[in-house]
Amino acid sequence: MGSTEKFVYGGGEWGGDADVVPSLTIRVQDGDIATVDYRPAPDGLGRFYLGFQPRDYFDDPAESDPVDLDAEAEAFAEWALLVGAVDVEAKHVRRLLAEAHVDEPEDTFVEETVERLVRLVGLPIPEGLEGGDDLV
Repeated sequence: MGSTEKFVYGGGEWGGDADVVPSLTIRVQDGDIATVDYRPAPDGLGRFYLGFQPRDYFDDPAESDPVDLDAEAEAFAEWALLVGAVDVEAKHVRRLLAEAHVDEPEDTFVEETVERLVRLVGLPIPEGLEGGDDLV
């Protein structure tokens, strides 16, 4: 397996404690998959992917559970309100989520999508996230 970066937002800052609620953990793997875990979340929710879903990327359904994209978008928009971020419409979150069976995601590198998600909810960009300020 290649490189993995982990960004944790907890206690109101990047580099915080993932066990604090609310929290956000983003794991970026090889520029292709980002796993987004957020707490609190409704039962059965709290994880979605950006870029590719692991089950599709590795062509193995055992790599990740199916994702209810609409429910995750709604729940994540609610999560954003808990952290005092901007009021985000679920439809704007939804368009960033990794679709099932996608051939190529919109962004070449998943870090671009991560940055777009972080900006969407009004959080500062974590130190070490590739992409720079030229992305919107």
